[in-house]
Amino acid sequence: MSAAWVAGTTRARALARRRLGPGGARRVAAAGSAARAAAVLAETPYGHDVRMGQDLAEIQHAVQACLLWHLRVLAGWLPAEGQVMVRLLARWFEIANVDEVLGGGPARFRLGALGTAAPRPAAVTGPAGERAVRAAPFDGEPGGAPPRRIQLGMRLSWAHEVYGRIRPAAAWAAGAAALLVARERLLDGRPIEGADRRRAEAMLGVAAPRAGTLPGMAAALPSAARWALAGLDRPQDLWRAEGRWWERVERDGTALLAGPGFGASPVLGAVAVLAADARRVCLAGAVAAYGGDPDEAAYEGDPGEPPAGGNPASYGGDPAPYRGDPAPYGGGSGDAGHGGGHDEPA
Repeated sequence: MSAAWVAGTTRARALARRRLGPGGARRVAAAGSAARAAAVLAETPYGHDVRMGQDLAEIQHAVQACLLWHLRVLAGWLPAEGQVMVRLLARWFEIANVDEVLGGGPARFRLGALGTAAPRPAAVTGPAGERAVRAAPFDGEPGGAPPRRIQLGMRLSWAHEVYGRIRPAAAWAAGAAALLVARERLLDGRPIEGADRRRAEAMLGVAAPRAGTLPGMAAALPSAARWALAGLDRPQDLWRAEGRWWERVERDGTALLAGPGFGASPVLGAVAVLAADARRVCLAGAVAAYGGDPDEAAYEGDPGEPPAGGNPASYGGDPAPYRGDPAPYGGGSGDAGHGGGHDEPA
């Protein structure tokens, strides 16, 4: 075991101790307004980015930006292979940047050395950025793909790469792909075609993406993905599965983090629990702003009713939505390539 893995694992465990957990999320949710929630969060580790007076959208973006910052710090302590893993896991932020540009806005997250070459058109903002993203070749096809196709393709591509390259996260990726395909096919009534279909079939088998009902899809899934849809009868209940997906990621991440020794597994566990905590805090901020039971924000598992009587996607609650999803932290400098021993983000 290299010194860089020892240092990186130690840093990962230290960062994981900075999360608020269900009790902290409950305090945020009980604040009673977005402004008071911001005041609570400003006194926690999320205060790296959360500021007094922020509204709900600003709070949720700041929580996500703080997560990205933590990932960049962590990458700076890891050896090269660890940086590759964290860079792949952080791709959510690149996808979120492309989503923003497709909507005509600016790319909001600075990934530093965690960025890849894939969504470089997102560096151009405003209408020109949207045109550049839509005109760029995608999945080997000519430019001009519609935004929905780009967004679905990026998410399935990300899930497929995690599935193939990070073994302990394969079930998370397969479960997320099952949710994506179920939403696209059975809730929105859109076909899965081309490279999207090939990636989905590589993770889910040939039959499941073609099933006409949710129970039929669940029955056709391999065991690595079947858990994500278990017990659901209607596409309208997919939001329940999304909450359950996050519960599984957090539970598995906690076990990986608590394992003995040093290496990729506890680092992956730290990333998982940090992301789950950020998602929970975003939900807590929404409960504070819109009202609801503070215990909903601390809930771990399959809730009985939609949170705060609303669409769970509005809370950033699903694992792979087309906008607003939970995951994670921006700013600073540093060279992830050196792998070791600083608290400047990569």
